[in-house]
Amino acid sequence: MTTATARAVGVSAESRLRVGGAVMAVAALGFIGYAVIFFVRNFTDSFLELGIGSSEVSVGKEEIIAFSPSLYHYVSHLHVAVSGFIAATGLAVAALAWFGVRRGLFWAWVAAVAAPVLGLAVALPAHYPNDLDTIGHLGLVYAATLIFVAGALVALAGLRRHTA
Repeated sequence: MTTATARAVGVSAESRLRVGGAVMAVAALGFIGYAVIFFVRNFTDSFLELGIGSSEVSVGKEEIIAFSPSLYHYVSHLHVAVSGFIAATGLAVAALAWFGVRRGLFWAWVAAVAAPVLGLAVALPAHYPNDLDTIGHLGLVYAATLIFVAGALVALAGLRRHTA
């Protein structure tokens, strides 16, 4: 009866779950893509994160190395570590969305939403006081987040119908 009611209203719960979960997974793969860019830039002349330049940081890779090689190695290790955690979160969220949300598992939706919310709640505020909130730096994150939220809302509508 629930399926018949959902079909009468429009899109089925299962369709919303499949589409919403898939959109969430694609956005999570976008987080992994950002992590790869972050990782690669660490080993190039760019060194600084995507969208961060001389307007935000007054020195580049060579100046940091000249000032303090140990500081350079420390910042480099942070770049690698952060990129690893961003990629790991993206992978976990993609798996939760693809294999859990699409099957109508509410706990998977909660976990898939909570992980990036926690990461962004911790990371984003640090960008604003020091003017590191450039669109070049955070634009891809904002885009992936908006796509993810759209998918999460579609999936949530499917979950609500699925459990009703």
